[in-house]
Amino acid sequence: MSFLVGDCTLRIFDKTILETCEEFNCGDEDLNEFFRTDVLAYDAELLGKSYCFTLDSNPNKIVAAFTLANDSIKTFILPNARKKKVIAPIPRVKHMKSYPAVMIGRLGVAENYRRIGGQDKSTGDQLMDFIKAWFIDSRNKTGCRFIVVDAFNNEKALRFYDRNNFVPLFSNEEQEKEVSGIKSELTLASRLLYFDLIVLK
Repeated sequence: MSFLVGDCTLRIFDKTILETCEEFNCGDEDLNEFFRTDVLAYDAELLGKSYCFTLDSNPNKIVAAFTLANDSIKTFILPNARKKKVIAPIPRVKHMKSYPAVMIGRLGVAENYRRIGGQDKSTGDQLMDFIKAWFIDSRNKTGCRFIVVDAFNNEKALRFYDRNNFVPLFSNEEQEKEVSGIKSELTLASRLLYFDLIVLK
Protein backbone atom coordinates (compact mmCIF):
# COMPACT_ATOMS: atom_id res chain seq x y z
CA MET A 1 0.00 0.00 0.00
CA SER A 2 1.32 3.47 -0.86
CA PHE A 3 2.22 6.06 1.76
CA LEU A 4 -0.46 8.45 0.50
CA VAL A 5 -3.32 5.95 0.76
CA GLY A 6 -2.04 4.01 3.76
CA ASP A 7 -0.80 6.81 6.03
CA CYS A 8 -2.91 9.79 4.98
CA THR A 9 -6.60 10.72 4.78
CA LEU A 10 -8.35 12.42 1.85
CA ARG A 11 -10.29 15.52 2.94
CA ILE A 12 -12.13 18.35 1.23
CA PHE A 13 -9.95 21.46 1.33
CA ASP A 14 -12.34 23.76 3.18
CA LYS A 15 -12.44 26.43 5.87
CA THR A 16 -11.72 23.85 8.58
CA ILE A 17 -8.52 22.83 6.81
CA LEU A 18 -7.39 26.45 6.55
CA GLU A 19 -8.16 27.12 10.22
CA THR A 20 -6.71 23.96 11.76
CA CYS A 21 -3.86 22.84 9.51
CA GLU A 22 -0.35 24.17 9.23
CA GLU A 23 0.19 26.35 6.19
CA PHE A 24 0.71 24.27 3.05
CA ASN A 25 4.13 24.65 1.42
CA CYS A 26 4.90 22.83 -1.81
CA GLY A 27 7.86 25.04 -2.71
CA ASP A 28 5.95 26.94 -5.42
CA GLU A 29 4.73 30.33 -4.22
CA ASP A 30 1.97 30.55 -6.85
CA LEU A 31 0.47 27.25 -5.67
CA ASN A 32 1.01 28.10 -2.01
CA GLU A 33 -0.80 31.41 -2.52
CA PHE A 34 -3.75 29.67 -4.18
CA PHE A 35 -4.23 27.20 -1.32
CA ARG A 36 -3.66 29.94 1.25
CA THR A 37 -5.94 32.69 -0.06
CA ASP A 38 -7.94 31.68 -3.16
CA VAL A 39 -9.12 28.14 -2.57
CA LEU A 40 -12.39 28.98 -0.76
CA ALA A 41 -13.45 31.64 -3.27
CA TYR A 42 -12.70 29.24 -6.13
CA ASP A 43 -15.00 26.69 -4.52
CA ALA A 44 -17.71 29.26 -3.72
CA GLU A 45 -17.88 30.30 -7.39
CA LEU A 46 -18.18 26.61 -8.43
CA LEU A 47 -15.01 26.88 -10.49
CA GLY A 48 -13.35 23.84 -8.98
CA LYS A 49 -13.31 21.52 -5.99
CA SER A 50 -10.18 21.24 -3.90
CA TYR A 51 -9.00 18.29 -1.84
CA CYS A 52 -6.03 17.43 0.31
CA PHE A 53 -4.39 14.49 2.00
CA THR A 54 -3.49 15.05 5.65
CA LEU A 55 -1.11 12.93 7.68
CA ASP A 56 -2.88 10.36 9.90
CA SER A 57 -0.26 10.68 12.63
CA ASN A 58 -0.66 14.47 12.58
CA PRO A 59 -3.90 15.61 10.89
CA ASN A 60 -2.73 19.23 11.00
CA LYS A 61 -0.10 18.51 8.34
CA ILE A 62 -1.16 18.72 4.69
CA VAL A 63 0.84 16.26 2.59
CA ALA A 64 -0.67 17.05 -0.82
CA ALA A 65 -3.40 19.25 -2.28
CA PHE A 66 -5.16 19.39 -5.63
CA THR A 67 -8.08 21.05 -7.41
CA LEU A 68 -10.38 19.46 -10.00
CA ALA A 69 -12.87 20.95 -12.45
CA ASN A 70 -15.03 19.73 -15.30
CA ASP A 71 -13.55 20.15 -18.76
CA SER A 72 -13.55 18.55 -22.20
CA ILE A 73 -11.25 17.86 -25.12
CA LYS A 74 -12.74 19.61 -28.15
CA THR A 75 -11.43 17.67 -31.10
CA PHE A 76 -12.83 20.10 -33.68
CA ILE A 77 -10.17 22.70 -32.73
CA LEU A 78 -7.29 20.26 -33.07
CA PRO A 79 -5.12 19.92 -36.16
CA ASN A 80 -6.13 16.82 -38.10
CA ALA A 81 -3.14 14.67 -37.10
CA ARG A 82 -3.65 15.45 -33.39
CA LYS A 83 -7.39 14.83 -33.65
CA LYS A 84 -6.71 11.39 -35.12
CA LYS A 85 -4.30 10.60 -32.29
CA VAL A 86 -6.86 11.51 -29.61
CA ILE A 87 -9.80 9.63 -31.13
CA ALA A 88 -7.89 6.61 -32.46
CA PRO A 89 -8.70 4.39 -29.42
CA ILE A 90 -12.39 5.40 -29.48
CA PRO A 91 -14.80 3.22 -31.51
CA ARG A 92 -15.87 5.04 -34.66
CA VAL A 93 -19.56 4.93 -33.73
CA LYS A 94 -18.71 6.87 -30.55
CA HIS A 95 -16.83 9.71 -32.26
CA MET A 96 -17.97 13.14 -31.06
CA LYS A 97 -16.90 16.77 -31.37
CA SER A 98 -15.85 16.86 -27.72
CA TYR A 99 -15.14 14.30 -25.02
CA PRO A 100 -15.69 14.60 -21.25
CA ALA A 101 -12.62 15.29 -19.16
CA VAL A 102 -11.62 16.41 -15.70
CA MET A 103 -9.01 19.12 -15.36
CA ILE A 104 -6.37 19.19 -12.67
CA GLY A 105 -6.26 22.92 -12.01
CA ARG A 106 -3.76 22.96 -9.13
CA LEU A 107 -1.60 20.17 -7.72
CA GLY A 108 1.17 20.26 -5.17
CA VAL A 109 3.00 18.03 -2.68
CA ALA A 110 4.47 19.42 0.53
CA GLU A 111 8.25 19.73 0.34
CA ASN A 112 8.85 17.46 3.35
CA TYR A 113 6.76 14.59 1.93
CA ARG A 114 7.80 14.34 -1.71
CA ARG A 115 9.81 11.18 -1.21
CA ILE A 116 9.11 8.79 1.66
CA GLY A 117 11.69 6.11 2.42
CA GLY A 118 10.83 2.60 1.24
CA GLN A 119 8.31 3.76 -1.37
CA ASP A 120 8.84 2.88 -5.03
CA LYS A 121 6.98 5.98 -6.20
CA SER A 122 7.20 9.61 -5.17
CA THR A 123 4.22 11.05 -3.32
CA GLY A 124 3.36 13.09 -6.42
CA ASP A 125 3.21 9.94 -8.53
CA GLN A 126 1.07 8.25 -5.87
CA LEU A 127 -1.29 11.24 -5.95
CA MET A 128 -1.59 10.97 -9.72
CA ASP A 129 -2.36 7.25 -9.44
CA PHE A 130 -5.09 8.08 -6.91
CA ILE A 131 -6.72 10.71 -9.15
CA LYS A 132 -6.68 8.37 -12.15
CA ALA A 133 -8.26 5.54 -10.14
CA TRP A 134 -10.88 7.90 -8.73
CA PHE A 135 -12.32 8.58 -12.18
CA ILE A 136 -12.55 4.99 -13.36
CA ASP A 137 -14.24 3.84 -10.15
CA SER A 138 -17.71 2.35 -10.82
CA ARG A 139 -19.16 4.77 -8.23
CA ASN A 140 -18.03 7.81 -10.20
CA LYS A 141 -21.13 9.96 -10.80
CA THR A 142 -20.28 11.16 -14.30
CA GLY A 143 -18.55 10.02 -17.45
CA CYS A 144 -14.93 11.08 -17.77
CA ARG A 145 -12.74 9.81 -20.59
CA PHE A 146 -9.70 12.04 -20.14
CA ILE A 147 -7.70 13.86 -17.49
CA VAL A 148 -6.30 17.14 -18.76
CA VAL A 149 -3.84 19.57 -17.25
CA ASP A 150 -2.51 22.97 -18.25
CA ALA A 151 0.99 22.25 -16.95
CA PHE A 152 3.65 24.86 -16.29
CA ASN A 153 5.92 24.93 -19.33
CA ASN A 154 9.11 24.05 -17.50
CA GLU A 155 11.30 20.96 -17.45
CA LYS A 156 10.36 19.84 -13.93
CA ALA A 157 6.58 19.98 -14.45
CA LEU A 158 6.66 18.45 -17.93
CA ARG A 159 8.95 15.65 -16.74
CA PHE A 160 6.51 14.84 -13.92
CA TYR A 161 3.52 14.55 -16.24
CA ASP A 162 5.50 12.64 -18.85
CA ARG A 163 6.49 10.14 -16.14
CA ASN A 164 2.78 9.74 -15.41
CA ASN A 165 1.99 9.06 -19.08
CA PHE A 166 0.41 12.39 -20.01
CA VAL A 167 1.01 13.48 -23.60
CA PRO A 168 0.81 16.94 -25.21
CA LEU A 169 -2.51 17.75 -26.80
CA PHE A 170 -0.61 19.63 -29.50
CA SER A 171 2.48 18.25 -31.20
CA ASN A 172 4.55 21.40 -30.64
CA GLU A 173 4.43 24.81 -28.99
CA GLU A 174 3.90 26.71 -32.24
CA GLN A 175 0.81 24.65 -33.01
CA GLU A 176 -0.56 25.28 -29.52
CA LYS A 177 0.11 29.02 -29.79
CA GLU A 178 -1.70 29.21 -33.11
CA VAL A 179 -4.83 27.43 -31.86
CA SER A 180 -4.78 29.40 -28.58
CA GLY A 181 -4.40 32.76 -30.35
CA ILE A 182 -1.00 33.47 -28.80
CA LYS A 183 1.53 35.42 -30.85
CA SER A 184 4.39 33.22 -32.05
CA GLU A 185 7.06 35.48 -30.54
CA LEU A 186 5.59 35.11 -27.03
CA THR A 187 6.66 32.41 -24.59
CA LEU A 188 4.09 29.70 -23.91
CA ALA A 189 3.60 29.72 -20.13
CA SER A 190 1.90 26.31 -20.01
CA ARG A 191 1.28 23.22 -22.12
CA LEU A 192 -2.00 21.35 -22.48
CA LEU A 193 -1.50 17.65 -21.71
CA TYR A 194 -3.91 14.75 -21.48
CA PHE A 195 -4.19 11.20 -20.19
CA ASP A 196 -6.66 8.70 -21.67
CA LEU A 197 -8.32 6.87 -18.78
CA ILE A 198 -9.44 4.01 -21.02
CA VAL A 199 -5.99 2.43 -20.70
CA LEU A 200 -6.77 1.70 -17.05
CA LYS A 201 -10.07 -0.02 -17.83
